[in-house]
Amino acid sequence: MKELNYPFDSRYIIKYKKKIKKNLINENASRIKKKIAFLCGSTANDIISSLELFLMNFGIEPVFYISEYNKYWEDSVFGNPEFENFKPDIIIIHTTSRNITYFSKDFSDLKEDVHQKIENQFIHYKEMWEKLKRFNCPIIQNNFEMPLLRPMGNADFWEIHGKTFFINSLNIKLAEYAQNNTDFYINDINYLSSCFGLEKWHDSEYWYMYKYAMSLDAVPETAYSLACIIKSIYGKNKKLIALDLDNTLWGGIIGDDGQEGIEIGCETAEAEAFTEFQESIQEYKKMGALLSICSKNDEENALLGLKHPETVLTADDFVNIKANWNSKDLNLLDTASELSLLPESFVFIDDNPAECNIVESQIEGINIINFENIQEASYRLSRAGYFEVTRLSSDDFKRNDMYNANLKREVHKKSFENYNQYLESLEMTAIIEDFQPVYLPRITQLTNKSNQFNLTTKRYSDTEMNEVFKNSRYIRLYGKLSDKFGDNGIVSVIIGEKNGVSLNIELWLMSCRVLKRNMEYAMLDSLVSECRKQNIKDITGYYFKTPKNNMVANLYKDFGFELIKSFENGDSVWKLNIADYKNLNNIIKIKESEYI
Repeated sequence: MKELNYPFDSRYIIKYKKKIKKNLINENASRIKKKIAFLCGSTANDIISSLELFLMNFGIEPVFYISEYNKYWEDSVFGNPEFENFKPDIIIIHTTSRNITYFSKDFSDLKEDVHQKIENQFIHYKEMWEKLKRFNCPIIQNNFEMPLLRPMGNADFWEIHGKTFFINSLNIKLAEYAQNNTDFYINDINYLSSCFGLEKWHDSEYWYMYKYAMSLDAVPETAYSLACIIKSIYGKNKKLIALDLDNTLWGGIIGDDGQEGIEIGCETAEAEAFTEFQESIQEYKKMGALLSICSKNDEENALLGLKHPETVLTADDFVNIKANWNSKDLNLLDTASELSLLPESFVFIDDNPAECNIVESQIEGINIINFENIQEASYRLSRAGYFEVTRLSSDDFKRNDMYNANLKREVHKKSFENYNQYLESLEMTAIIEDFQPVYLPRITQLTNKSNQFNLTTKRYSDTEMNEVFKNSRYIRLYGKLSDKFGDNGIVSVIIGEKNGVSLNIELWLMSCRVLKRNMEYAMLDSLVSECRKQNIKDITGYYFKTPKNNMVANLYKDFGFELIKSFENGDSVWKLNIADYKNLNNIIKIKESEYI
């Protein structure tokens, strides 16, 4: 919904939240349901109602447990029946600097005394986080915003008795805890309040009258930041940045100004601004975002601009380049098809409002950044949280290389009339084995990002995946696929729960990068082999229909499973008798385990 896309009107959201929610419900969109416990250190009703809107817009339908006012610590440490029975999928601890109680108020305190008070405050929160681990779910904790008042002036930052010094020291301890504990995330209200402005963030009247720890205008900003973390945890991030060229990657029009006339580099203020924008885009690429070009231009001119001696981004940085005179919405749809991605996973950046309006009206779900100056584009891309990081894996850093290798495969495929001969020419090898600790972050990430080749679309948190890894009642397999063009990394995951002599498939997914390469057959062969080793006689598979996974609706049928039951909503249950199964993969060579 456009009203909920960044940048949004906070006052509009607060005023019309009931109307917005009604419109979201009427959209009848497919959403995953998640139970969210909101533990409050201050009044949070409007934060929760705003959070609900943003999450629904991201495809997540929340159900909330809300602690009593300022009972966040008691609920966390001691619990209560309602909280325990709620069994949250995510816990949010909404505290602010209003909840800090260990400030050094005695100017006679020595340095050691102050640091002990900082440590005591940290232990107060740490005890709570450790107790909450009993729920085996992600925890989101606010860090702390700076105080509005500084009685010591600038010395408040560095003098040991300053509140600013105390809060900065405490925030560092929170960051270190997040670095060392999986499924623990920081909602950075210190940054949010700085962007918002401390004078506007703090509203003493609202605190004294209603116990709101921030101004009402800041509420949607806080809720949106929380929503970005949650949608990232559940794989709702965007995947690709599609960029215009003229007056977007450089200043000027290359077709008119020529390579020497465009603004890029550091010779002018305008050139420096476009260089900084390219540098920021390159950072997204390094974190795993894909880049593409969508420009009305002659391809020769486009490539000439990307060969400018001062350019940061070159043609090699893009997995797809569409520089022609076709409609941009059609070019974007073609790019999505060629990369096996959904167009709603794109962010399109263009300086031309007319082009942006056409793309937005023709491609449902795509996000648009239209801007008046390039600095605005950088800031909006950053604040919108499209690529919010909750975990990074080694495959993220190689994603662009993997997609570029796929393009080489596509070119190679055109030289073959017989598809099987093409597959054989790839010289594919796979490693398929039980989960390994080093790959758990990537495996978890795949469960939350894969939507099309995903039979059950079950999502896992880091903690839940660790529990699966440790539990002997599961058969687990991950698959890595390589060929002569490169390594695709981990591309497929199966989790099955043993029930006597039967195995129930809880999860089966595969990355769209390797569709139609026989990897699904190799995975099934390995699953059956492992079942035979463990005296499993049959496998039950489940297909839970979603708007995005229709491509695997008949997968079990293609594998030779027998249909046991089908439902009106499109779901189905299938069974395979292992004794009757014959291997299906005859193309991919299976390599020895990496960890023998």
